[in-house]
Amino acid sequence: MFTGIIEEVGKLKNFNGGRIEITCAKVLSDVEIGDSISVNGICLTVTDFVPNFFAADVMPETVRKTSLDELQQGGAVNLERALKIGDRFGGHIVSGHIDGTGKILSIRPEGNAVFIDVAAQSNILRQIAAKGSVALDGISLTVVDATSDKFCVSMIPHTLTVTNFKFKRVGSLVNIETDILAKYIDRLLHYKQAPIELTREVLAQNGF
Repeated sequence: MFTGIIEEVGKLKNFNGGRIEITCAKVLSDVEIGDSISVNGICLTVTDFVPNFFAADVMPETVRKTSLDELQQGGAVNLERALKIGDRFGGHIVSGHIDGTGKILSIRPEGNAVFIDVAAQSNILRQIAAKGSVALDGISLTVVDATSDKFCVSMIPHTLTVTNFKFKRVGSLVNIETDILAKYIDRLLHYKQAPIELTREVLAQNGF
């Protein structure tokens, strides 16, 4: 489990479809084989490491669901080690299981912040709510607004400085992980053929 607070921006050293190598430093300070590291929001298991990079295996399903194929050698990736019991919890619960990708539609500065609009598929958008949480490339963010075809997040200068979003442009793909509570509620409402109407009575009957 992760929190969405990025520790370091690493660089893609090599990716051949089944194995990825990431150049980095901070996240290797206490690494062991079998540890989990979030790479652009994707939970990967360390299979090998040396002082300046680590390697992990990547399943075909992970490639299909994420933007890994879009990465170029030397490309910037957000890195976070798995949460330890007793650590500060500054973001939100992030599992590292990507739901899909979105495309940046616009980047709009406003004061000291930047607003970013992201287009996504309907099955992802129905799990995103205004003022809720979402992880983009592993970054814990608050949703400003959400519509039927896109959602908006805002970033402060610090977040832009310490993540790979300083390199993002309109048209860039981002990995999206919706809030874990939203996934379970969505499953509860859509596990039958006909969606359940969300009412106070339905929520009460299901323990909410």
